[in-house]
Amino acid sequence: MPLRAPRASGDGSPIPIYTGSMTDATRADKGRIVIAGGSGFLGISLAGHLTAAGNEVVILSRRRPAAPYAHVAWDARTLGDWSSCLDGAAGLVNLVGRTVDCIKTPDHCDEILRSRVEATLVLGQACRRVASPPPVWAQMSTAHIYGDPPEAHCDESSPFGYGLAPIVGKAWEEALAAAVLPSQRSVLLRTSFVIGRANAGGAGALGTLGMLARLGLGGTVGHGRQGMSWLHELDMNRLFERALTDASMQGPYITSSPTPVPQRLFMRTLRRHAGGLGGLGIGLPAFAWMVRLGAPLILRTDPELALYGRFLTPRRLLDEGYNFSFPTLDAALADLHTTRNSR
Repeated sequence: MPLRAPRASGDGSPIPIYTGSMTDATRADKGRIVIAGGSGFLGISLAGHLTAAGNEVVILSRRRPAAPYAHVAWDARTLGDWSSCLDGAAGLVNLVGRTVDCIKTPDHCDEILRSRVEATLVLGQACRRVASPPPVWAQMSTAHIYGDPPEAHCDESSPFGYGLAPIVGKAWEEALAAAVLPSQRSVLLRTSFVIGRANAGGAGALGTLGMLARLGLGGTVGHGRQGMSWLHELDMNRLFERALTDASMQGPYITSSPTPVPQRLFMRTLRRHAGGLGGLGIGLPAFAWMVRLGAPLILRTDPELALYGRFLTPRRLLDEGYNFSFPTLDAALADLHTTRNSR
């Protein structure tokens, strides 16, 4: 299918613009959706949402998901018989990527990068191998691609940042540009951290943060002014569904709530809903030096994930009239905790 002249992404690189037919683009409606890397928290949440909407879901992952979805095994690196699951599929969602919630050793950094790039490239090879590849490819990307500006509010027009996450994010998106077929419409969702209910794939960011809040440890981290851009899982799922079914969507989108908040306000709000010692108003602060020592030793993670952040504005979604189900943090956390406690 034809391509219009490419336009620029946030760093000025060209992004192919899909001009295929509405009929092809809407094949994802009530069809078979393949979710690559779908056995974790985000994938299981999305699989449940798409299944409830009437779609058949196939999860492509190394390990079988702890949930009742069709599963195809692969190594996320080499082409194999697994590619047949893409033949005739209505849409492809790619969530593959080693978790960044880890200590950033050289080995971990290498795997964070390679897992994303290699999986994306081999999916492109598989699409070329089958007779009827998915007409739409919805690709996870990272909102951390904009780096960690201390005060600036970033939207899709903002320059990319500096450091590991922007390097990985840019390489990930370049891999998609190289892998996607001219006949495929591709959508990049530069996603902030997602808050949602624990499921068979894990608990996500809210699992750790909620635990800290209940223990009375969910106070200000560092200076507490670092931006926390977040997204309710229902909006994440709705946006992936929209990417699969709305032929007008293509290219990069920031997928984050329109109301990012400073870290100290995020944790203050979470404490009110999490209960435990946090519900009593107890939230012990963590100075930067404490985080730099404690995060790798106790939580086995990177202290910079807590000490730095970014304020994001989902400009394209707002301009296109997307209505967030949960645009404010208080409403999002109230929904998640009320629903969880009522079960």
